[in-house]
Amino acid sequence: MPVDAIVIETLTPEAASNAIPALVEILRDSVANGASVGFMAWNTPEDYRGFWTGVIDEVGAGRTVLLIAKLAGEIVGTAQLHLIGKPNQPHRAEIAKVLVHSCARRQGLGEKLMLVAEEAARQAGRTLLVLDTDEAGAARRLYGRLGWTEIGTIPRFALMPDGRDCGSTFFYKTIG
Repeated sequence: MPVDAIVIETLTPEAASNAIPALVEILRDSVANGASVGFMAWNTPEDYRGFWTGVIDEVGAGRTVLLIAKLAGEIVGTAQLHLIGKPNQPHRAEIAKVLVHSCARRQGLGEKLMLVAEEAARQAGRTLLVLDTDEAGAARRLYGRLGWTEIGTIPRFALMPDGRDCGSTFFYKTIG
């Protein structure tokens, strides 16, 4: 599918509430396919719903920008931009939970989500972005390709959904 068929949207709290079923499915699919994204194999759809409800609260408070990726009108990807609210870090934001459903991978959705997240950060006056990812995941290559600087891996930082140890690799990017 051509990259221009991908639509990226920023969700309001109301739109995000309406998208919860699709967001739950993306998160469920990511965990089922082994993504280390804060959940374990035993987590339930109700756990995922609770997570997204919390994200929506953060969107409503202006602390998080929630993006979705649509392909053929269906929500198949998501990313978050966490706007750091500490007085000594007004220039910084964190990109989190860049997730693409397994049925839509390798079509450029992750890249488009990242580029839109970077633009949202610029518009919010942020000039330094950070993120972390599973040390063995495919996203690591994507971030390098998009000009992010890898700063290192912390071993055993988290767990994989099956309980195995997972190192997390940290990246940063200065934007203007």
